Amino acid sequence: MEKRERLGSRFGFIMLSAGCAIGCGNVWKFPWMCGQYGGGSFMLVYILCLLLLGLPVLTMEFSVGRAAQTSPVNMYRKLQKEGGKWGILGYICLIGNIALMAFYTVVCGWIIYYFVKFATGDTEQLGFVPMITDPTVNVTYLFVTVALAFIILSFNLQNGLERVTKFMMTALMVLLIILAVRSLLLSGASDGLKFYLIPDFKKINGSVIVAAMNQAFFTLSVGMGSMAIFGSYIDKDRRMAGEAANVIVLDTFVAVITGLIIFPACFSYKVEVNAGPSLLFDTMVTVFSNMEGGRWWGTLFFLFMIFAAMSTILGVCEAILAMIRELTGLNRPKGCIICGIAIFLLALTTALGYSVLDFQPFAEGTAWLDLWDFIVSTNILPLGSFFLSIFCCYKIGWGWDNFTKEANTGRGLSVTQWMKPVFRFVVPIAIIIIYVYGMVNFSWK
Repeated sequence: MEKRERLGSRFGFIMLSAGCAIGCGNVWKFPWMCGQYGGGSFMLVYILCLLLLGLPVLTMEFSVGRAAQTSPVNMYRKLQKEGGKWGILGYICLIGNIALMAFYTVVCGWIIYYFVKFATGDTEQLGFVPMITDPTVNVTYLFVTVALAFIILSFNLQNGLERVTKFMMTALMVLLIILAVRSLLLSGASDGLKFYLIPDFKKINGSVIVAAMNQAFFTLSVGMGSMAIFGSYIDKDRRMAGEAANVIVLDTFVAVITGLIIFPACFSYKVEVNAGPSLLFDTMVTVFSNMEGGRWWGTLFFLFMIFAAMSTILGVCEAILAMIRELTGLNRPKGCIICGIAIFLLALTTALGYSVLDFQPFAEGTAWLDLWDFIVSTNILPLGSFFLSIFCCYKIGWGWDNFTKEANTGRGLSVTQWMKPVFRFVVPIAIIIIYVYGMVNFSWK
């Protein structure tokens, strides 16, 4: 049997885990959701969801991964009691990760396209709608994204994924701070900060809470095993709650700083903050075209977005690759070829979904991207997190004692007995209530 690969350092583990969490969820989805759901109001609920729900679920997912020492497709089966039926969740994890890549790789392709346009100074005709309706642009940059990801993953864990992600995450932090300082120096920055950081409690309603919970799970990539795979790659010298807290701090830092880049700029140049998915594209082009040295600031901005998006793609594709390799016995290079081709073909639905594969699954104006996002963000992530909490906290699954023994092995922050009601009751009950409310109020047509 092939020996399980290991990460070279704790820093590598934190950067990989944070890199998987930090991505389009922070730099693309978080800003436009924050803009649509009231700025500071959404931010407040989002942070509460991260602390009350995200931290416990991430701790559980790391612990399950490390205890199982296997990929998500087999982790439930390995840890369940004899006769248990939890193994089906492993296959749901695989489906969730693949569905995420069916649209995430396309969004990353858009980001690379905008980076190329800014780097070459060809931004006069640049627009979000012309881009997404151009089949050639979408397919070309989707191919570039998928090929780049699986070329990196074809090398062994330490020389490929770990080395590249540590570089990208370090560069990401530096670029973030530079761009945030530049944005905060704009003339209208104060109005943007008020909208972004000061909550209006009248705007907090059920829809905001649903959106904030789904965004918290989306940005952490919890509930479908994406983070568990990194738990399986590390030793037992650190406790999982502390490592989960480190990842959440980094993840939240990037989301918050991204907002500090975008909202002061939007208010300074009088552009809409509720533009939806196009916010980072059409809106930021307007901002940079009016900014001195805008071409180079725009190039830096989209370079930082590439690092953020690719770090998640590498993390999730590593989880998919590990699952497929365990199911088939393929080595890493052959597994990369098979997985790369499959993800590319599936993601063509999104890439061509605004042109030759026109499809409106829900309300008018929706497309394949919305269907894949509905499967992942609205269903698999929250439901996966719900069942993970049941598995870890109750005897019908792995059980509280087994979970806490694994989570508390090593040094660092412990899961203590006073936290037990939060993990056992608050987390699953809150998730299922918010999930049901979201489904009842979803815009089906």
